[in-house]
Parts: sequence; structure tokens; C-alpha cells
Amino acid sequence: MLPSIALWLQGLSPDLGFLRVFQYLTFRAVMAALTALVLGLVAGPWFIRRLAALKIGQPIRTYAMQTHITKGGTPTMGGVLILFSIALSTLLWFNWSNRFVWIVLIVTLGFGAIGWADDWRKVVHKNPEGMRSREKYFWQSLIGLVAAFYLVFAVSETSNARVFELFMDWVKSGFTLDLPPQSGFLVPFFKEVNYPLGVAGFVILTYLVIVGASNAVNLTDGLDGLAIMPVVMVGSALGIFAYVTGNAVFARYLLLPHIPGSGELLIFCGAMAGAGLAFLWFNTHPAQVFMGDVGALALGGALGTIAVIVRQEILLAIMGGIFVVEALSVMLQVSYFKYTKKRYGEGRRLFQMAPLHHHFEKKGWKETQVVVRFWIITMLLCLVGLSTLKLR
Repeated sequence: MLPSIALWLQGLSPDLGFLRVFQYLTFRAVMAALTALVLGLVAGPWFIRRLAALKIGQPIRTYAMQTHITKGGTPTMGGVLILFSIALSTLLWFNWSNRFVWIVLIVTLGFGAIGWADDWRKVVHKNPEGMRSREKYFWQSLIGLVAAFYLVFAVSETSNARVFELFMDWVKSGFTLDLPPQSGFLVPFFKEVNYPLGVAGFVILTYLVIVGASNAVNLTDGLDGLAIMPVVMVGSALGIFAYVTGNAVFARYLLLPHIPGSGELLIFCGAMAGAGLAFLWFNTHPAQVFMGDVGALALGGALGTIAVIVRQEILLAIMGGIFVVEALSVMLQVSYFKYTKKRYGEGRRLFQMAPLHHHFEKKGWKETQVVVRFWIITMLLCLVGLSTLKLR
């Protein structure tokens, strides 16, 4: 919005030429980050007091870590503050005609709404389990598939009109039309390894990435500050890839697909980083507020959607390795328990407790040790991901 206002003002008077700075993508990304950071820091104390007054406190499961029992009643649903800061700062600083930012905002707020409903049931109905898994996955799948069907054509074209034309061409071809190279499956560390996916393959991959990332971040959000800092780091790294793929010169030089309009996602990534850091101010140990599912599901969905647009699904798994390992630990624990119970009549466990961060707590690590070490690992993985810009 502000770039459009600045452009309009420039047209009124030549003395306002300095407002051209509002057209620079990097400037707007920095300002989006600062805006979200200030919004979060200023509104945070009031928001936490309101949550406490409304008695929106975190319920603790009976089988949770004993050291977490004292966290019961800590205000939750702090993800609303994160989403408010991201949405407002993004709307202020991005070009409203950009279709990619809109789809990321829609997915983020859509997953946030699912998380809000889940958290509300936990708090109001005093049910620590919240929304039933089947219901949650249904709504996640619906949003993920809608986004996937749009993006399969959007990443290959420059406008919504062209997207519709490509969709109609695909229908007229009997659903056999080959998609442009931009929609292929990109393999990092290799110069020109790009596998064509087809419409079905792209939709399935996108669905798995968006829904998988959403749930992986949600599973990771179990300790004070554990999930939000990796989200900030991975989101910032993806913002760099968005900037590169949106620039024809940089994309050609670095042998990456050029996705016109994707550079504007740097604004959203900047806002996400600023909002995340502001939330960390209150979420660091001992946490004054938890983000809840409303934040975790939304931020994971945002990361997955951005990764799909910039064609870096594999790099999302690398840079977000902590999220992947946390999710895998739960899947392996549940599968192994069911297998051993069926075979031996008694369920056995691979880890002392899942997700993985609880396993390390059981091993004797302090909560802050687990959190900071996971941050360090994420930082290293993000550096590995960024190195693929040149190591190809």
C-alpha cells in the first residue's frame, strides 16, 4: 500500500522524488521487518495481559514432561500476535498487485484459522487434545490442495490472466499439457537437474510440502523459543531465494528458474522475521506466552508455500532439518510402538519420548540447552542451503 501512495505523491510534485526509495524491494523488506518487530514489541505486553485476563492458558497433557507441569496456565494463542504483525506489515509494504504474496497470506491465515479453532477447543472446552486429527487434516488438505492447484499454473506465468489461459490450455489438451520448466522439480547442488513433474506430480508435491511443513513446525513447538527462531532463520533464507528467483539477471547467472513476481515474497519473509523476533522477546525461557497451533500451523504453511513458489522444496527440508527430524521422530515412535505391540503384545519405543526434543530432555539436557543447540543446527543448515546459490 505505501509504495502505491509514494508513487502517487511523486506524480504530484517533483520535489518528492526522494520517495522513489519506496519502490526498492530491499528497502521495503527491511521496513516490513522493522514494522512487524515494533508492532510485536509494542502490542505484546497488552496482548499477553488480555490473554491472561481471559484465562486463555495452555493446558498440559497428563503424559507430558513433569518439568512442564509448571507451565500450565501460561497464556497461549500468541500466534495471533505474530499473524497480526505479519499481515499488517506485509499489507503496508508490498505491491498489492502481486499474486504470490496474496496466496501466501491466504494460506498463512487459513492455517492460522485452523490452529485458532484447535486452540480454542483446548482452552474453552478444557480438552488438551483440541481438534480431532481427522478434522484438522481435512481442513489443512483443503487449503493445501486449493493452493497447489493455483500454484501449478501460477509459477509458470506472469499474471492471473495468463494463469487462466494456461489452465484452459491444460483442460483442452485432455489434461496432458506439459508445463514450462519453471514448474519442474529442482535438485540443489546441481546446475541443470530439473525433473518435469506434470500437473498431478506438482499438485501432490505441493500438498505434501505445505501440509507437511505446517505439521512439522507444530510438532517442533514444544519448548520455549524452540520453533520460532528456526522459522525466522529458514524464512529469511527463503526470502533470499525469492529475491534471486524474482530477478531475471540474478536467476540466469545463478542458474535458477526465473519466477516473475516471486521477489515480492521478500516483503513477507521480512515481516515474518520481524514478527518472529518480537514474539521471541516474550517466548524466550521462561515463556510469558506460547504461540499455540494458531501460530505454528500458520508459520509452517507459510514456509511450505514460499518454498514451492521459489522451487526449493528440497532446500526447505535441508534448512528446516530440525522440523523434519522432529516430525520423523513422532512418526517412527508411533509406527514402532504399533508394530511391536502387534508382534510382541507389548509396545516398545525407539525414543524415550517424542517429539525428539523431549527425548533429549529425558536424557538430561536442560530445556535451554535443547533450544539453543537446535538453533545452532538450524543456522548451520541454513548456511548449507544458501551455499547452493553458488555451489552448483
